[in-house]
Parts: sequence; C-alpha cells; structure tokens
Amino acid sequence: MIIYFARFVALSAFAALLGSLVCAAQTVGPEKGWLLIDGGGMPREVTQRFVVLAGGRNANVVLIPTAMADEDIEKRGFLRGQGKGLLQSWGINPDHVKMLHTRDRVRANSEYFIETLRNASGVVILGGRQWRLADAYLDTAVERGIKELLDRGGVVLGSSAGATIQGSFLVRGDPKTSEIMMSSGHEKGFGLLPNSAIDQHVNTREREHDLVSVIKKHPELLGIGIDEGAWIEVHGDSFTVFGGQVAVYDAIRYGDNFYYFLSPGEKFNLRCVHVKGAC
Repeated sequence: MIIYFARFVALSAFAALLGSLVCAAQTVGPEKGWLLIDGGGMPREVTQRFVVLAGGRNANVVLIPTAMADEDIEKRGFLRGQGKGLLQSWGINPDHVKMLHTRDRVRANSEYFIETLRNASGVVILGGRQWRLADAYLDTAVERGIKELLDRGGVVLGSSAGATIQGSFLVRGDPKTSEIMMSSGHEKGFGLLPNSAIDQHVNTREREHDLVSVIKKHPELLGIGIDEGAWIEVHGDSFTVFGGQVAVYDAIRYGDNFYYFLSPGEKFNLRCVHVKGAC
C-alpha cells in the first residue's frame, strides 16, 4: 500500500509539473504573430507599424472590407481595385495586395480564399458592422487562414468592426443596431485574442460604461475599450497601448462594475487575467 501511494504521489507531482510547463509554454496572445487592434481612427502610426510587421513594402497583404455595407464597398471602389491604392498610401506595393470579400460562406471556403491567405504575411480588416464579418467568415477557411497566418508570425490589423471581431465575444453584433451590446446569435468573434470582448470608438461615442453589462454577465472575459485615436499591439502575453487611452474591464481581479484606463506606453499582462495564479 505504501509503495502504491508513493507511486501515486510521484505521478501526481509529475502531472502537475508537466501541466505547469505546458501552461508556461503557451501564450495568451499570438506567440509568433501580432494583433494591431485599432479603436477606429486608423492613425498613421498603426499603419506604419503594420507595414513593418508584415515585412515591408513587398509584403503580401490581404484586405478584407466585408464589414462595410455593399453600397459603401462600391462607392469606395474596392471591387475596382481601389483597396490597392489605400494600402499603397501606407507604403505597400499594390502588386502585392489582394482583396477578399464575399457574403457567401461557400466561397469563403474556396481554394482561392485559402491560397490567398496562405501566401500572406499581413491582413487588414476594415470597419463597418462586425456582424457582417461573423456571418461571412466564422468557422470558415478565412477564420482558419487568419489564425494560421498568426501562427507563422504574421500580423492582423483591424479597425473599428475589424477590432471587435478579433475578440472571442462579439459585442454590438445585432444586425439592426449597434447600440445592443449582447445579441443572441451574434456573440461569437474570431477569438484571435481569447476570452476577450473588444469595443471601439469609446471616447467619441461615450461608450466608457458600455462593456460593464457584458462583463457582469461574462466575468471570465477581459473587456477592452479602445478610444478612437488609440490602438493596442498584442504579442505573446501582453499588449501595449499607443495613441490614446484604453479602458480595461477585469472582473476577475477588480469586480464586474469597475474599469480603469491605460495611457500610451503602458503595458498590460494578459496572464494576470487568463492564467490563474500567474500574478
């Protein structure tokens, strides 16, 4: 009996050690890649950073305007190649820019979409309404391709709706109005940043308190509210704030009716929230 108990203790200790090593090896954010999550203002600093992380002027970049309404996509000429001009103004060679857009989930799983993302090192997701991105791309080759790009060390820049879709919980997903924070059937994002809910245009639209209701119902989530002139850079186990203020809603440590602001240059340790006992 003593021998068996000793073996059990030894095996339990080994399992605990192995679990801790696995946990330590995993990062909360992308281990190799980068998320640039913009509050809606798309300042030049974030586009310049995107170009650097994507690999420079000749990087292969994918532009996704699907969050926009069809009439806005047509008005801005994205279907006629104007998206290449937009990224050219950032310093990207337009010959290396491809646009992916569809409302058809079958087409989102097509070989063309798969290959386009497979050959890219950067993805730009423009603003509009985040539910359009979810309806077109959730659980398709596009979502998988974006995650594989991050695993290769690529970068995803999302602004406004393109910021919110990067979270695991989709706020303001109601197709009828952006005022509803939690909309049944439209509460799932791409989860590029796990266990998070991301809001944008916080200062200009007076949204500082809006994420509180979400965190009250889902205290396991980290709420991130980004001012229109601000953006965060996520890599590994932390994010850094640039350009403006970012509100943090952290119910695990501070309760579900409290939030605080981070200023430019400040870092946030994601493991403090997502890994129990890490901080």
